[in-house]
Amino acid sequence: MGTTQLESVPEPKYWHLKTVIGEALDSDFAVGEILPNERELAARFGVARATLRQALEQLELEGRLQRRRGVGTTVAPPRMGVDVSTSPNDWPGAAGDAWQTVDCTLAVPPAALARVLDTESDEAVHVVRRLLVTHGQPVAAELLYVPSASVPDLSGIDTPSGATRARGVLRELQRLTLEGQDRAVELGSARADDAKELERLPGAPVLVVTTRYFSQGRTAIASVATYRADTCRLTFGDSGDLEIRHDSRRRAS
Repeated sequence: MGTTQLESVPEPKYWHLKTVIGEALDSDFAVGEILPNERELAARFGVARATLRQALEQLELEGRLQRRRGVGTTVAPPRMGVDVSTSPNDWPGAAGDAWQTVDCTLAVPPAALARVLDTESDEAVHVVRRLLVTHGQPVAAELLYVPSASVPDLSGIDTPSGATRARGVLRELQRLTLEGQDRAVELGSARADDAKELERLPGAPVLVVTTRYFSQGRTAIASVATYRADTCRLTFGDSGDLEIRHDSRRRAS
């Protein structure tokens, strides 16, 4: 990371410094590598530490850096690529699915999801909780809402909850014929439970992807997946479908 003259640039010093550091991250640093401390960086670029902190904070917001207590500032891993196109795909839990199954409970879904699933307002459904992890870091948490009607043969599984039950629910889904799906993406704020799983502070920006899976002319399951906003990049493919595409090199959004 070389020095640069910041005095004559028209843009804010911290913003220009962010650009310089960002370019160095692409060429000079590996994922997980620790950056020099703030004092050394500030001296190298001839800026106040407050200016440096602003630049580092912006890079952290963009997902380029991670600041870890007791470790320092490290280069963040590449963004996780997740296809959110509307083309028919596979059921959750199919071969090659990268999500980790965590738990399963019986619970009444939120009213909006009960209407989507066409279940009674007080009817409990199977709620499967899963995590998506990359480079050892949780990047998304998902809740799958599965009505009993979608997995009628599940009664043969004695375990009422837990990961074993969750895998049983996912296994039974593979018996259905997937007729299609639709997805919606919106920006949100991390709730306390999601923030804890994703190692973020409550209120941190997240992307919420809601998916409906159709079979036999109805919504068989609904998925609500919460992604860390600093780990995803939304792009539009040639087909017009919306997708989150994996980047081989990390760039600011």
